[in-house]
Amino acid sequence: MAFDRSVKIAPSILSADFANFGAEIRAIEDQGADWVHVDVMDGHFVPNLTFGPPAVKAFRPHVKTVMDVHLMIAPVDPYIDAYADAGADVLTAHIEAGPHIHRTVQAIKAAGMKAGVALNPGTPAESVQHLLDMVDLICVMTVNPGFGGQKFIDMTDKVRALRSMIGDRPVHIEIDGGVDPNTAPKLVEAGADVLVAGSAVFKGGSVDKPEVYGQNMDAIRKSFSA
Repeated sequence: MAFDRSVKIAPSILSADFANFGAEIRAIEDQGADWVHVDVMDGHFVPNLTFGPPAVKAFRPHVKTVMDVHLMIAPVDPYIDAYADAGADVLTAHIEAGPHIHRTVQAIKAAGMKAGVALNPGTPAESVQHLLDMVDLICVMTVNPGFGGQKFIDMTDKVRALRSMIGDRPVHIEIDGGVDPNTAPKLVEAGADVLVAGSAVFKGGSVDKPEVYGQNMDAIRKSFSA
């Protein structure tokens, strides 16, 4: 998984058809998804319950690109090895999920995965300054985590601050929440290079109409390439 700053679209399968995950993953990849984003929620750290390690392991054979697993759980550390075994390429933990984020990042990397750290909207960019030489990705939440389809919270200034802090380090800035053709341009301009999009990718499409997924992703790409 070589590093580059070209902008990637990472559809969130939280917005996919839960009865047909394998076909949905193949459809979004065939239509041009760069990464596949998996939102893990525990009903404790966030008010929703989604996938555990067995489900993520079942997704893995269908993912040919990058499986980007975002843990919205607390605690994180007891589950790191399970998500490594499930096949996560990138494992992201929230800085708010526990008191020892360095230990968590070290454990993720020791388990053979790329390490990400996520920031809730109320958490400042400066909170990760001491982690930038350890992590591979910073995930900026542009909604309060827990549900898909929420209203976008503008974090452009936070993204710009992170981009300045990162400098030439090989660290991705990922945006999660409310990404669509209206919000993507200013985020990319500010320095984001991974865009998680759920409803904006899956709306109107299905495994029987996968071309709609491609059209939706193209609309996001064109919005910041124009």
